[in-house]
Amino acid sequence: MATKHTTATLTIDGKSLDLPVLHPTIGPDVVDIRKLYAEGDVFTFDPGFTSTAACESAITYIDGDKGDLLYRGYPIEQLAEKSHYLEVCYLLMNGELPSRLQMEDFERRITRHTMLHEQIHYFFRGFRRDSHPMATMVGVVGAMSAFYHDSLDINDPSQREIAAMRMIAKLPTIAAMAYKYSLGQPFVYPRNDLDYAANFLHMCFSVPAEPYHVDPILARAMDLIFTLHADHEQNASTSTVRLAGSSGANPFACIAAGIACLWGPAHGGANQACLEMLREIGTVDRIPEYIARAKDKTDPFRLMGFGHRVYKNFDPRAKVLKKAADDVLGLLGIGDNETLKVAKELERIALEDPYFVDKKLYPNVDFYSGIILEAMGFPTAMFTPIFALSRTVGWISQWREMLNDKNQKIGRPRQLYIGAPMRDYVPVEAR
Repeated sequence: MATKHTTATLTIDGKSLDLPVLHPTIGPDVVDIRKLYAEGDVFTFDPGFTSTAACESAITYIDGDKGDLLYRGYPIEQLAEKSHYLEVCYLLMNGELPSRLQMEDFERRITRHTMLHEQIHYFFRGFRRDSHPMATMVGVVGAMSAFYHDSLDINDPSQREIAAMRMIAKLPTIAAMAYKYSLGQPFVYPRNDLDYAANFLHMCFSVPAEPYHVDPILARAMDLIFTLHADHEQNASTSTVRLAGSSGANPFACIAAGIACLWGPAHGGANQACLEMLREIGTVDRIPEYIARAKDKTDPFRLMGFGHRVYKNFDPRAKVLKKAADDVLGLLGIGDNETLKVAKELERIALEDPYFVDKKLYPNVDFYSGIILEAMGFPTAMFTPIFALSRTVGWISQWREMLNDKNQKIGRPRQLYIGAPMRDYVPVEAR
């Protein structure tokens, strides 16, 4: 809970209003404006809500200037090095790292829920084979509320818990099935003897005709991608989940709303946009041309995968994935893959060119995750679904926190109305 020790005074038309100033655990102070309309008859104007705290949260903290990302107080670099995705899931959901017994129980519960209701398989057939996997995921996740009626009551803590477990467990299965469906290949059922990341890779790349071995380096890189994308404070999709949840919508509907928001190229689709840009560049010899275009303010071209709206320093997640990208490319070899050659050379130039260094346009997490997923063999259309299944635990943690927040109200942003004033209707013959 934020503490309150000081006030800010706002004067409007000679009337002074004393507004409490809240002090968070870390981060900038927050002016509490909840009584601004009631006492001052005014709203605030904040497009994009970039200066507005819509909730209290104890889950994730970002300091963009320092390049810090904390999950429940733990630096992302430490979790990426020493932990694994399901332990991070437990941490985000429960606030503390688990004991060994708690971890074993949590992993066992997730593993037991990885299969989908068999009738959901038929649901996929309603989509065209060339549908974007995100379109499929939005529909299938939203439809889960039609299959799991015993976990829809948001006022029952036990039902909230089972819904959370189901979504963390089943999203990899849904994403893999969306991928297999787009290829025309048979669905591959989950395997309980594999860990979370290895199981996902197995469901995506194995076929019934021959055995498939998941390389530990690839599984580790996949686990890192899951971990680094697990939560990222009050971004667009998380705010969407909270807004949907504020109406009392069931958890599956809320997560489907988050997936739909994540689909946007300015949000979860950024790594797909980055790879498409690399393909547009085409060959290493064309990089100088595109670097020049990026520096030209009159050219609409922008380098995707560089810089970040929040981080004004090196994205801490990118530091971790840079090494993972090197490991994956070292294992697989980039060979004749021109797209990956372009990526590596563009990375080198961006880290050395004064223009990019001075503007702090470092490669971000989307740049490196795209390289890794491309090297693994995923098509760009699967990048955002992988982001979605990674972020599911963050959405669920934020949703559960919201439901327990005594200050929570149904979301209702205000507006700065700039339309016509009140006027009288004019009959058509008099117009």
